[in-house]
Amino acid sequence: MRRAHTSTFFLLATFLVFAAQAPDAAYLQSFNKWKAELVDGRKQHWLPLAGLFWLKPGGNTFGSANDNAIVLPSGPAHAGVFERQDKAVTVKLQSGVEANIGDKIATESKLDADVTNHPTMIELGALRMFVIERGDRLGIRVRDMNSPAIRNYAGPVFFPLDMNYKVTATFVPSDGKKTVDVPNVLGDVTPSPVVGEVHFKLNGQDLMLTSFEGDQKEGLSFVISDVTSKTDTYPGGRFLDTDPVVDGKVVLDFNRAYSPPCSVTPYATCPLAPKENHLPVALPVGEKYDRKHGHP
Repeated sequence: MRRAHTSTFFLLATFLVFAAQAPDAAYLQSFNKWKAELVDGRKQHWLPLAGLFWLKPGGNTFGSANDNAIVLPSGPAHAGVFERQDKAVTVKLQSGVEANIGDKIATESKLDADVTNHPTMIELGALRMFVIERGDRLGIRVRDMNSPAIRNYAGPVFFPLDMNYKVTATFVPSDGKKTVDVPNVLGDVTPSPVVGEVHFKLNGQDLMLTSFEGDQKEGLSFVISDVTSKTDTYPGGRFLDTDPVVDGKVVLDFNRAYSPPCSVTPYATCPLAPKENHLPVALPVGEKYDRKHGHP
């Protein structure tokens, strides 16, 4: 009988330890501000996406007419041509077409890709176009600032907040020699330098994640997958960002795990969780994903 009572007490104590822990008012205010910034970022950068067109070598005509290689959702029927030569891309507009290219009115220009961190933006009416580089691919990403997707976006849906999933981890910096293979939705796999690892305990289990983006001063970034990726969250994994590392410690708040841009648009080229970041546990916090209406 004493053993039975002892066992019952242990199970009750375990349940109390891992029972959902509600946030205080200050955390709730901070979380809502973070969520509003997430929504604003999607409305500015990802929901307006109206196309992603991979360039072929040579000329690639663009405009709203169907006989173009790149068919735009609005604008002149025949706006111009993108010329690709190896890794170089230029644009030349048709006579009579006006656009802002790189913050100035121009009819032709060399275009810097997004990997330079200062892509040349083409503003054509409500459209914004720029070059993206992914491996050997060069493409034109198109944003439509009048896209109905912006107006119709219902916003992200989150699991209930649970402060048990906000933990402090130990950061182990990389020696600068290690890389991790990061896949993306295009099927590419890119060896990426490891920033470091974080070691932490969650619900009594020892776990580890690898960061290949960010740094100690600004904060780390992760792409993570867990058991919920099979059912309730984005299949390719979720993103998680942290505050700066302080004295070898960093806070991981899984309540702020969020879906990648690919969850709201088919025109993003998101990284997926590397195998090193496939956690063998469920993280029933953070952003959910609607498999019936979302983008796979």
